[in-house]
Amino acid sequence: MNPNQINIEASWKEVLKEEFSKPYFSQLCTQLLNDTKSGHIIYPPEELIFYAFDRTPIDKVKAVIIGQDPYHNPDQAMGLCFSVPKTVKRPPSLLNIYKEINRDLGYDIPTHGDISSWADEGVLLLNAMLTVRKNEPGSHQKIGWQQFTNAVISKISAQREHVVFLLWGNFAKGKKSLIDESKHLILESGHPSPLSARYFHGNGHFSKTNTYLTEKGEEPINWDLKDDTDQLKLFI
Repeated sequence: MNPNQINIEASWKEVLKEEFSKPYFSQLCTQLLNDTKSGHIIYPPEELIFYAFDRTPIDKVKAVIIGQDPYHNPDQAMGLCFSVPKTVKRPPSLLNIYKEINRDLGYDIPTHGDISSWADEGVLLLNAMLTVRKNEPGSHQKIGWQQFTNAVISKISAQREHVVFLLWGNFAKGKKSLIDESKHLILESGHPSPLSARYFHGNGHFSKTNTYLTEKGEEPINWDLKDDTDQLKLFI
């Protein structure tokens, strides 16, 4: 990845141009190149690293969901936190998210794991680290991505109003200090991972997000993921 030739949606490229020119970002790109030269497989593929930004321009952001690493197994990572392609088995955390939407809003649980339609609704599906080595979770935690994505959160907080930040788990909650609570809504709960899902279920974040947006004169988010196949009731 060349720091001088970043392929990212135009509004984000303008907002983040200072970050792309900083030494840490150049070093980040060098690390990714060195990993590739050393034979490491990097997820997601380069053309999807900034996919979350491409699907949700900054002026369209209504909500932000913050993940940690991209998925590190083959064929899973697609540049959107928690989302996987329709052909890939739904990860356990995502299934717990689906269960909460079903409890909170009554929507059927889809059989696929592709939540990219939320991005088109204005949900920035942001991983704090935008890349990871194959089968090595956390492998890019210290190469500069967090400085970059912290800047993203800070830019949204400063330049937008009435955005809902959904902070699930201690890692995401650690981003709270970057957000101006006087003009945004912060919703916190446990992470949807099976290890902590009991602190996630029942949070009502999806209806609370829409209630807040409606109160602020914004269109609510359509959290319903249409599914043309049979619903998953057999697998819940």
